[in-house]
Amino acid sequence: MLQPPPLLLLLSSMSISTLAVAEADDEATLLAFKGASVLSVSGSHGDTLASWNRSAGGGRFCSWQGVTCGRRHRRVVALSLPSHGLTGALSPDISNLSYLRFLNLSYNGFRGQIPVSLGRLRRLQVIDLSHNAFNGELPANLSSCTNLAVMRLRFNQLDGPVPPELGDKLTSLMRLDLRNNSLTGAIPASLANLSLLNLLDLSVNDLEGSIPPGIGGIVGLQFLDLAYNNLVGDVPVSLYNLSLLGALQIQGNMLNGVIPADIGTKFPTVRILGLGRNQLIGSIPASLSNLTMLEQLELSNSDFTGYVPHTMGRLQALQGLYMWNNHLQADNREGWEFMASLSNCSQLQHLLLSGNTAFTGQMPSSIVNLSTTVQVLILDNTGISGSIPAAIGNLVNLQLLSLYNTSLSGVIPDSIGNLANLVQLDIYNTHLSGLIPPSIGNLSKLAELYAYNANLEGSIPASLGKLGNLLALDLSTNHLNGSIPKEIFRLPVISIYLNLSHNALTGPIPSEVSSFGNLNNLVLSGNQLSGTIPETIGECTVLQRLWLDDNCFEGSIPQSLKEIKGLSELKLSMNRLSGTIPDTIGSIRNLQQLVLAHNNLSGLIPMALQNLTSLSELDLSFNNLQAPCHTNSVKKKRKRWLRPLTIALSAIGAVLFLAFIIIFIPLNYKKCKQKQMSQFQQPMLEEQYTRLSYNALANGTNGFSEENLLGKGSFGEVYKCTLNDKGTIVAIKVFNLEKSGSARSFVAESETLRRVRHRYLVKIITCCSSINNLGEEFKALVFEFMPNGSLNNWLHPEFGIPNLRNTLSLEQRLDIVVNVMDALDYLHNQCQPSIIHCDLKPSNILLAEDMSARVGDFGISRILQERASKTLQNSDSTIGIRGSVGYVAPEYGEGSSVSTLGDVYSLGILLLEIFTGRSPTDDMFQGSLDLHKFSVDALPEKIWEIADATMWLHTDAYDSTARSRIQSCLVSVIALGISCSKKQPKERTPIQDAAIEMHAIRDSYLMLAQFNQDGDQSIVVRH
Repeated sequence: MLQPPPLLLLLSSMSISTLAVAEADDEATLLAFKGASVLSVSGSHGDTLASWNRSAGGGRFCSWQGVTCGRRHRRVVALSLPSHGLTGALSPDISNLSYLRFLNLSYNGFRGQIPVSLGRLRRLQVIDLSHNAFNGELPANLSSCTNLAVMRLRFNQLDGPVPPELGDKLTSLMRLDLRNNSLTGAIPASLANLSLLNLLDLSVNDLEGSIPPGIGGIVGLQFLDLAYNNLVGDVPVSLYNLSLLGALQIQGNMLNGVIPADIGTKFPTVRILGLGRNQLIGSIPASLSNLTMLEQLELSNSDFTGYVPHTMGRLQALQGLYMWNNHLQADNREGWEFMASLSNCSQLQHLLLSGNTAFTGQMPSSIVNLSTTVQVLILDNTGISGSIPAAIGNLVNLQLLSLYNTSLSGVIPDSIGNLANLVQLDIYNTHLSGLIPPSIGNLSKLAELYAYNANLEGSIPASLGKLGNLLALDLSTNHLNGSIPKEIFRLPVISIYLNLSHNALTGPIPSEVSSFGNLNNLVLSGNQLSGTIPETIGECTVLQRLWLDDNCFEGSIPQSLKEIKGLSELKLSMNRLSGTIPDTIGSIRNLQQLVLAHNNLSGLIPMALQNLTSLSELDLSFNNLQAPCHTNSVKKKRKRWLRPLTIALSAIGAVLFLAFIIIFIPLNYKKCKQKQMSQFQQPMLEEQYTRLSYNALANGTNGFSEENLLGKGSFGEVYKCTLNDKGTIVAIKVFNLEKSGSARSFVAESETLRRVRHRYLVKIITCCSSINNLGEEFKALVFEFMPNGSLNNWLHPEFGIPNLRNTLSLEQRLDIVVNVMDALDYLHNQCQPSIIHCDLKPSNILLAEDMSARVGDFGISRILQERASKTLQNSDSTIGIRGSVGYVAPEYGEGSSVSTLGDVYSLGILLLEIFTGRSPTDDMFQGSLDLHKFSVDALPEKIWEIADATMWLHTDAYDSTARSRIQSCLVSVIALGISCSKKQPKERTPIQDAAIEMHAIRDSYLMLAQFNQDGDQSIVVRH
């Protein structure tokens, strides 16, 4: 047999040896990837890398899951491990897989920077690292991967610019997807060089500048998404020449211009067209109706005017039409024809028209002829009136029907019971009337029903008890009467809240209340409910809020309340409850608000209440309670807890004032309340607060040292003080008595705070009127300590870069404004006589540990006469109107008397400041430009420009639905601030109306956030 030449044998041996080394290198790289990069494995595929072990023979790693090798050699050509729960940093050693062509690690939890070394993978054709947590800049040297056809890095946390090198070198690139990152800078003009590109998605970033016109020259582009950036300038005309586009989305920017009149001839294959949420103007072209393949049309939140084309019905493939928040017109004479034509759109699912206030006239009857495929119909915040069409039940697939904040009147039609797929019904803040139709009980899928402030009357139908999927029911502030049906208390899954407050409901709470095992909030305040509070209420073990105040309940407080371990708010005031306060209330560890005022309770205040360290509001006033006995065994303990306990008890000297109130109680007050009047005449407790000595305050502040100084005001300074006897931290306001008006301010603030009890007002603990160590007069007020300081420090921090720890989220700001409005509404409308704050501003809003707000500094407040709200009542409080520059109502400067509308003006400015981050005294406000006009000029299309950008530090990457929800909320809030801060007092929104509207804005925002978070169908286009 012939033998191979020795040289050939040598070369063959060397080739085999080299291949073996290369294979070993690939195996070592994969093991390094497993060991160094993957910190934990918890994906849906289980521990898929468990089998990745060093091979006994060459090339066995090619059988590892997710690994593919070439046919002619045992080298890794593909690594695909999507959705495997992998975390940690991506090892740079992966660049040693020199034959790698396909890399897919999407839908994992990788973090850290994308390794620069990936640029060495010259054979790479597809890289997909989407849906991870990569941060840092996008490596420019990825442009060295010149064979790349697909780059998907969407849904990460990348920042910095889009490297221009990508457009210069990646000439084979067909798909570039960088959606949902934090990329900044301009869109590189070089991207126009990517002549093979068919998909470009740069949406939901922070890109700025104009859209490069050259992108319109990429003739094969089929999908272009630049939505939700900060792009400006005119929309390039060249974009409208991309005739192969199936999707064009540029909404959510600040782009200018008009939609071309001939747009209907530009995109014959377009399915998704998103142009809204920009600064586009003009009318909606009728030629849009020629885009017969169009499925989604987004024109919302822009400045479009005129009538909607009546030929929209030609879009027979249309599934979603979004035109909310524009200036579109329709009335009883003209404009609603488009609604009739939409009946031809047999695939229509979403129709959003809210916020077009020029949509007026009667709700078009043609709405009932829409396709039965419609799932979302939103007409809220429009000017429509008339009645809900009787045939509304034709829309049998409706899931969300939103008609709130309109002038709709008439009754709710019985046919509404035909909407068997309805999940949410919003008809609050309307002019509806009549009964709640029993047919609503047929809505078996209904999860949320909001019908508050809708003028509804009659009894609550028992059929509501058939709503087996109901999570939230709000029928508050109507004219409902009769008893609460027992069936309501058998709703099986209700958990968010049940609110029937402020109606005229009578009768007892049935024992079936025990069925509310999942309910978080039960609010029955302001009715005429009677009987005893059933012991079975203790079986509602997850209740957080239980409000039964302002009714006619009698008997004792149930012992079973101790079983509700998570209870945070318990309101039983303004009833006829008797007996003692159960010791067991002290075992409710999370209780923050306990209001038992205005009852017939008697006996000793339980020592167990000392355990309620979580309390922020406690009101036991107007009862026959007595403090615990002063025995030696309890005296020391009493000192520790009695002072905060009796914050809510009435102060000395109010007996005459109380008698005055009783004499002038309105004659038309509820009969059950008239029976309670005798209890109000009980003598008040002696003041339980021991006045602190000067030495105690001096010692607690280390001699009023600078390190304990919290702030300075017009009449004194505020210090942090630690009371040595028990280590309690309080805040003390020390008055500078050498300053004119300071002594009167002390009296005014003491008198005001003596009269008020509200959870969102700063609570006074005691006072000190003494002599200091120099023999001079000393006066101070002692307040509860607010650990998070003033709102001003959060809106305008003096030091540090804005971050999560020193800024406020949108949700926190909404809660703070609601708290402040509730407090102001209480001062103006629930105190008798009314109290005017006169100095509402951020530095006088304090934030508790849970970031709830407290209104403070009543040094120049006014107590008004009960019969004439514009005349001063308190003769001791003669300080002139001062307030603070920027917040003082303009009429005060013209000599007008103090009024509640003056406070509303300050509130409006405060509200604008909270959401824009701009102080009214900012240097930018010169001449005629002030914070009010600054906000007016931006509403609604420039709302993102004026919103405080630090809010978005608290917001994760969000899609178009979230952005839409946020924008709608901001527009509503800023509009309310503008309404409250108008120059003419008579044009301002009264505080009670403003508070109701603010609650609705906040609740609507949070509700929609939860609606989308829970996975319900989005009401805005997603990709």
